[in-house]
Amino acid sequence: MTLRDRDLISIQQARECVARAVEAQKKFATFSQEQVDAVVAACAEAAEAAAEPLARLAVEETGYGNVPDKITKNRLGSAEVHRVIRGMRTVGILREDKEKGIVEVAAPVGVVAAVIPCTNPTSTAIYKTLISLKARNAIVLSPHPSAMRCICETAAVLARAALGAGAPEGLITCMDKVTMQGTQELMRHRNVGVILATGGAGLVRAAYSSGKPAYGVGPGNVPAYIERTASVRKAVADIIAGKTFDYGTICSSEQAMVAEEPIAAQALEECRSQGAHFLSAEEAARLAPLVLDPVRRVPNAQIVGRPATMIAELAGIKVPPATRVLIARLETNQVGRDFPFSAEKLSPILAFYSVPNLAGAIELCTRLLEFGGAGHTIAIHSMYEAAVREFGAAVPAFRVCVNTSAVHGSIGYSTNLFPAMTLGCGAPGNNITSDNIGPQHLLNVKRIAWESRPIEHRTVPADLRFSGPAAVPVGTQAPAAAAAGAGATNRAVIAKIVEKVFAERGIARGAGIAALSGAPQSSASPAPAEVSPVTPAASAGETRPFAASAAAAAAPAKVAPAPEAPPVQVAAFVSENDVRSALARSEKIFIGPKTIVTPSARDLGATHEIFIETSLPPAKP
Repeated sequence: MTLRDRDLISIQQARECVARAVEAQKKFATFSQEQVDAVVAACAEAAEAAAEPLARLAVEETGYGNVPDKITKNRLGSAEVHRVIRGMRTVGILREDKEKGIVEVAAPVGVVAAVIPCTNPTSTAIYKTLISLKARNAIVLSPHPSAMRCICETAAVLARAALGAGAPEGLITCMDKVTMQGTQELMRHRNVGVILATGGAGLVRAAYSSGKPAYGVGPGNVPAYIERTASVRKAVADIIAGKTFDYGTICSSEQAMVAEEPIAAQALEECRSQGAHFLSAEEAARLAPLVLDPVRRVPNAQIVGRPATMIAELAGIKVPPATRVLIARLETNQVGRDFPFSAEKLSPILAFYSVPNLAGAIELCTRLLEFGGAGHTIAIHSMYEAAVREFGAAVPAFRVCVNTSAVHGSIGYSTNLFPAMTLGCGAPGNNITSDNIGPQHLLNVKRIAWESRPIEHRTVPADLRFSGPAAVPVGTQAPAAAAAGAGATNRAVIAKIVEKVFAERGIARGAGIAALSGAPQSSASPAPAEVSPVTPAASAGETRPFAASAAAAAAPAKVAPAPEAPPVQVAAFVSENDVRSALARSEKIFIGPKTIVTPSARDLGATHEIFIETSLPPAKP
């Protein structure tokens, strides 16, 4: 049957891509660290070489961002990521703690399902592929439909390089027939190990609902605070550089400038001198309806990743041709759904607030983050380290970038954070981690652990240790005794009883349960003397057979008869052999609260109802 529906075709392609990836990953999982590193290096070199053409293709196809900044992002995802992960151990033993007796061993997760956004398409595809392969995984990319051509081309560049370095075919695959149904099938596929989801809130929720482990991202409504001791000129330059980088398409780009009142006027003047246009009340009213989608309340696709001059033109606002950023001044109480400029905008539009002091900055920045960027990123510009530490500890963001652009700092371009295009927001952002995602998140770690503290062994004492599977546990009691709540049997008494029974039957110490149960002895064990199954009599030291044996019947008359047996003889010890002998003679065995019954004897006796329970005690040995 030929598939005609787009959703069915996409679903089928997702299944086929995963099937190919599974087979490739099985082979790749056997690669050594050196082989893995060679494949990753080849992919990184190929991606870096193609950084410019891939950037141009991305801008042409999506209309988002600009070519120079996308080249920078492509090189970050290839050369910078590779520089950091080059020496990372991801095969075999990762760590060994001899003092603690723990060895940690790497294990790949298998197949990575990677959902790629349209705002940062080629750089995200490169980055996710490198970190997946470094951890010995295969990867299947699901492109955003509006960036499918540039993402598929990126995957092709990487796949060719991997094959050239000896990787199995199918290790890197990319869907080119994409629908939401196909992407969902990919994320839910039983052979997918983990999902890397970069995109809108709906996509991330779908990844979390797939039933698979998923690393998602959250929105980044990033404030940038200029504290009174900051170098204001540099702070403003950093904020505008971050806000205009690829026209604001990265989720960690600055969304609000928060200046302390003593330096607020200076900050405003620096903004004007560095290409900012401050919106009048009338201009702000015209632009506000274009900032967010009126239904979903997310950044409006019409202005995402567009230059400031184009956005101004869409709103009917006249600005100088050199305008880099549009700034709307807000009061500190203007945060929330009714104030679009206070939200994440993913475009070169900034809100501007002034606050009286550090406490005011913490309070305002916290509200901005909680409105739309909890757990993501924040920036502070200050020369006062105590203020930086207090601010960083107080605000609900997991990347606090100091004296640098929030964008460049958060992705590891201008800081020593791990270079990444997937930035976790932790629990506040409904993410599983607050880390910049790397290969360490895409492998499992098995731990081989040696005993470091002995445990208590509740075992039979040395004198009662038998060599067979039917060893008698300390305190073993008959069912009747257990039901009556009898106390634990004295170990010394048990030992004397067992020693006496062994001696009377001619069983050497250590012969084991096999001798008691009637099991064959090994050739190395001496054969026990043939004895009649006996049970201790009421008087100490006497034994009586359960039934008269042939030997006893043939005894000479001059032998004095044994004392007459009491009406009831309560056994002190019962083995499986005792039960079998009693069965052969159609006799019963009397057991009391202190009778020791081996597990095999108890099972056999219970099956044939051989036991008669009594409250009388057995004879003392």
